[in-house]
Amino acid sequence: MKIINDVKFLIVGLGLIGGSYAQALTDLGYEVGAITRTQSSIDYAKENGIIAHGTTEITEDYINKFDVIIFALYPRVLIEWIEKYQAYFKKGALITDVTGVKGPIVYKIQDMLREDVEFVGAHPMAGKEVYGVQNADKSIFKNANYIVTPTDKNTKEAIEATKQIGKILGFKTIAELSPEEHDEMIGFLSQLTHCIAVSLMDCKESEKLVDYTGDSFRDLTRIAKINDAMWSELFLLNKAELLAQMDLFMSKFSELRNALASEDTDKMREMMRISTERRKYFDK
Repeated sequence: MKIINDVKFLIVGLGLIGGSYAQALTDLGYEVGAITRTQSSIDYAKENGIIAHGTTEITEDYINKFDVIIFALYPRVLIEWIEKYQAYFKKGALITDVTGVKGPIVYKIQDMLREDVEFVGAHPMAGKEVYGVQNADKSIFKNANYIVTPTDKNTKEAIEATKQIGKILGFKTIAELSPEEHDEMIGFLSQLTHCIAVSLMDCKESEKLVDYTGDSFRDLTRIAKINDAMWSELFLLNKAELLAQMDLFMSKFSELRNALASEDTDKMREMMRISTERRKYFDK
């Protein structure tokens, strides 16, 4: 499949990411429909030109119209949805997602899926600390990274079509990783950083601290405003990998603490020099 002008997209789950996908695709001239739980979200998206049409009802007549279905649901809901309603998919449809964990999701879906449709996992590394289609913003994809996680069950054509979705949405970098490589990487770059931010905010009551803080604390804790239902589910699905990354961090933090306790200036400065050099890669 190639993502050409007459391809019709269905977004299942019209929150921030699903809404931002819909907004970007609609603005590019594609026909975009949506299924989500609340009529108010459908109404808002239609009134603001984010989707062409949408429904809260899950019916074969509606779902069978679409060539590409993008799921923006919590992982367990995604699996249950496909298991229950996959008979409604159009023959030859491409199925993809935005889920933040891949190993426990991709293989399970591919094992249960009909042979005449194809699922390719994808993860847009973009977002904001707000929720709902009312905050849809296609600009969050600009200069962001998009990861595709194919397996040996995927065809070259479906993999390339999934990458093409990332390109037309405006992502800067399109990468390909196995589900296992993705989960190791995301455990360190995303889940661990959220754990650190949550732990830091939980250390002290912060109502009064806001009067004294500087940008460093604000920057470090920006992601502590967190969707507890979604992120706890993601943490548990990636438990082994995340625990390994947490252990790695605690080991390095202890190393820095011990250098301070023993007044080992050379060790502290060595760690700071390493961190400064490694951080430069992210400024490019």
